[in-house]
Formats: sequence, C-alpha cells, structure tokens
Amino acid sequence: MTEQKRRETLEESLKALTIVEYQWMDAEELEFSQKVRYICRTECPRYGKSWSCPPAVGSVEECRKRCLEFQELFVFSTVAEVMDLENMEEVLKSKTGHERIIRKIRDIFRPYFGEILALSGDSCYICEDCTYPEGACRHPEEMLPCIEGYGIVVPALAEKAGITFMNEGNLVTWFGVLLLKEKKREEKNA
Repeated sequence: MTEQKRRETLEESLKALTIVEYQWMDAEELEFSQKVRYICRTECPRYGKSWSCPPAVGSVEECRKRCLEFQELFVFSTVAEVMDLENMEEVLKSKTGHERIIRKIRDIFRPYFGEILALSGDSCYICEDCTYPEGACRHPEEMLPCIEGYGIVVPALAEKAGITFMNEGNLVTWFGVLLLKEKKREEKNA
C-alpha cells in the first residue's frame, strides 16, 4: 500500500471522530525546549507525581532522541466547551473525551505502523493515584505521556501544522500527537 493510499484509508476511518484539525508531518519537524520543561517543573502540580510526566519520562534530550526514532507524526486537535476557562477542574475534566479519541486513533493506526508513541495534552489520569515513583506503572500500554512533558513546543508545532492553537470563546483546545514508525519488512509480509 502506498503512503498516499494508507493516509486516505486512515483519514476515512477518522471521519467518525470529533477531530477538529489534523496534519501529517515529519517527526524531525518537532521543536524541543528546556523552557517547556522548566514550566512543567515550576508550574505543574503533576511534575514528579506521574509516570507520564517529567522526570519519569526522561530528560528533554532523551525525549527528543526517542521521538526522532520515528519517521512521521500525526498531530491533531479536539475542542471541548466549558462554562469557565478559569476553572481548572472543569477544564481538566474536558480532557477525558480527548484521551478517548487519542486511544481510538492509536487503535485505528496500529495495523498500519510498526510502532506508535501517543502523546497527550496533559498528564495521564488513568489511575486515581499514580504509583510513581514507588512502583511500576499499572497500565504502561494505555498511558499517554504529556506532549509538553517531552519538552515539545506545542505553539510552534501548531503553527507548523497550520492548526489553530487557541480557539475563541469557552473552548478548550486539546492537542494529540502520534509518532509513527514504519513496519519492518518481515512485519509487512506477515
């Protein structure tokens, strides 16, 4: 199957999902910054409390190297309407639907790629209490690491992708990234 045909097939499957905008890109177009990690460390209450966030995900350089092992990426956005953008609890609750969509997209893409790394717009909340750092992650296959936790500059990514970074009104814009690795020759022939 050609890359163009694969994309067309996948995009047809995605029509049933509430994706607002999306773009295919080369993984090397990702921009990383220590400043993003600094914001995680100094402003995010999940820093050091989740396997999906720093420092558990590794240094920015380790995350960059991990991401650049993939050839392409699929970046997309979803939106959720909230009553009050200043109410962080309400904003974070709106993320649940976004994470379901990330997992659905990952499941749709799995037969077409050898490996997929899915990143979400916030810390993973599968478990009420994360085992970090005392025990191993209970759901490593379902966990969605945070895009910013990897040091990825989301506004720059949105601009390169031509995706709206901030929607107007009381809309929360959530981003998702799937890094995609081609199947190995023996996987394709299986």
